[in-house]
Amino acid sequence: MDPASKKILLVEDEDFIRELYVRQLTKAGFQVKSAVDGTSGLETLKAETFDLLLLDIMLPGMNGLQLLREFKTNNPTSPMITILLTNLGQEAVIKEGFELGAQAYLIKASYTPDQVVSEVKNALFGGQPVPPPNPTQ
Repeated sequence: MDPASKKILLVEDEDFIRELYVRQLTKAGFQVKSAVDGTSGLETLKAETFDLLLLDIMLPGMNGLQLLREFKTNNPTSPMITILLTNLGQEAVIKEGFELGAQAYLIKASYTPDQVVSEVKNALFGGQPVPPPNPTQ
């Protein structure tokens, strides 16, 4: 139940948003890596194992759904949790995300970074209380 044992990959092309979420997730005690586009995100997923993927859909080059489809095709039994984090709210996109195995769909504009961190904790720890991060950091 230790956030430090959990690795998260954030794929987000907007620098400000990416840095904000990396900072919040790191502050919450998680190990966080980030990628700026779908192609580098997929490369990172091929090189390392993550517990959770926080994935934007609108990305330059390969979009988030393409990344997810490619990853799931090559790793059909991966236990990695996927949360889509986007401002796209179209039904078809949401439906496709869930069909590709996403567990949650967060609209960026509707969630503060702290709420996103809470959703990540819920996804990883099933809503169990998470100990606060170690204050010595």
